[in-house]
Amino acid sequence: MPVDALPEHRAPFLRANAVTLVAGTTGLALAAIVWLRLPHEHTIESLWIFLFKLLPFVAMSVAIAWLDPAWARWLRLPMILIPCCFLIFYAVFIPRMFFVAGEPGSEYYYTVLTLVPFIILSIALAYRLGGGSRSGTLRLCGAMIILQLSGLEDLAFLVINPHTDPAWTPIPEVWHWAEHIRVRLGHYPAKHEAYIFIAVHVALAIAVLAVPGRAVLSLTRRLRRSP
Repeated sequence: MPVDALPEHRAPFLRANAVTLVAGTTGLALAAIVWLRLPHEHTIESLWIFLFKLLPFVAMSVAIAWLDPAWARWLRLPMILIPCCFLIFYAVFIPRMFFVAGEPGSEYYYTVLTLVPFIILSIALAYRLGGGSRSGTLRLCGAMIILQLSGLEDLAFLVINPHTDPAWTPIPEVWHWAEHIRVRLGHYPAKHEAYIFIAVHVALAIAVLAVPGRAVLSLTRRLRRSP
């Protein structure tokens, strides 16, 4: 397979990928802290812990968005990084999920919660390596993490599965398991609060994907000018 030639006036590798290298190293270090030092629990103790656990995702989103596509293609990174992402999914997460699924006090739920951001980042990486824009990469990461945090999966769990347990059917009036909503609202959401919470997040994700960048810049300038 022929290797793409670098443009004649391309910046040196370290300069062209400085943000990626710094943000990527930071993201990996933060991910190690989250996985190795913080408890693997369903319960979220505080909003600050919730936000801290999002930092690795934010850092890696920036790292992917600032990856220089020309250098990536020249180094054959699409043929290296995308298979590596698949192998991490297939040879790390899947065996881990099989192992913890039947254990008392299972970490299955926590493992899945960790897997989903990894899938988002893998999709964004494939988009960027394929020539996707920096802004598009950030939009994809932002919209998909908003959807993960929206509560849409909680609603789908209740709706698409044929529940017979009275704990899950009809849809509970209070969603006592939705820690990611509780930590932001300050209480477990009532059913209709959860519906509104989900709808707002879905609308926000659509806006992140669809609103033109120039409209955001124009609004930002107007806000700066206003007293």
